Amino acid sequence: MVNLLERPKVQDRTESPRVDRRPVARLTLPTLLALTAIVTVVPFAAMVLVAFAPPSGRTFPDALNPANFTFENFERVLSSSDIPRWTVNSLLYSLVSVVCVLLFASMAGYAFAKKRFPGRDIMFWAFLATLMVPFQATLIPSYILVSRLDWVDSFWGLIVPTLANSQAVFLLRQFISQLPDELFEAAEIDGAPEWRIFTQIVLPLIRPALATLGIFVFLWHWNDFLWPLVIGQSAEMQTLTVGLATLQTQAVPINQVMAGATITVVPSLLVFGLLQRYLTDSIAMSGLKG
Repeated sequence: MVNLLERPKVQDRTESPRVDRRPVARLTLPTLLALTAIVTVVPFAAMVLVAFAPPSGRTFPDALNPANFTFENFERVLSSSDIPRWTVNSLLYSLVSVVCVLLFASMAGYAFAKKRFPGRDIMFWAFLATLMVPFQATLIPSYILVSRLDWVDSFWGLIVPTLANSQAVFLLRQFISQLPDELFEAAEIDGAPEWRIFTQIVLPLIRPALATLGIFVFLWHWNDFLWPLVIGQSAEMQTLTVGLATLQTQAVPINQVMAGATITVVPSLLVFGLLQRYLTDSIAMSGLKG
């Protein structure tokens, strides 16, 4: 039976209808990403356009005219006696540092992740605490140590102080700690020495992590400015970043400076293009392990 005394429910008109905000969020995120990409790409595009512009069209909007593009600025930069030397210095500084940092960091990461020895955790966290100290705070002590070793204005003083990379050790230690212990136990039962375990088990399994870290280490050293500026006191020992900065004080046209800056980007793009596959594999493996 229907209860006639029961009042029908009246919809509360004060309640606002529910609005689906998901389409707005879907539009906002791509817009923010597009704006971020534009802000990032515009300075790079301006650098390239000014590098290809003739001296008469070195300012905007004249530099935007493709009919005026020329390779004259790159020819003058490459024909200079200093630019090739600076490029060689930067390549030696970056490539040697990458090889040594990856070797030492992988060995230390393997020891901290899979070996048991007294004071391991204390040593690891003490080593990791150096990340909290800014490089500017250790610049003067590092320079005094290098000067007493008579390494100023040499590749020894340029490369050796940068090889102890605590961030690289931490990243590889975290990656190696995810490897199953059964692999190392089986190798030890078979009588494999430590160096064989490291070279034939650890290094092949952490290849994506090494490639990813190698990209970052190369970019850090290739774009490094402060330490090469302090150590490289002669023109023969200057890196490309320091040398290009000195060009601005020598009344060099801005087109040639931008051409030199464009040349510095090419090795970074080549390294990233060659190791991009390993970078993707490292991210995928990290996602699966997490």
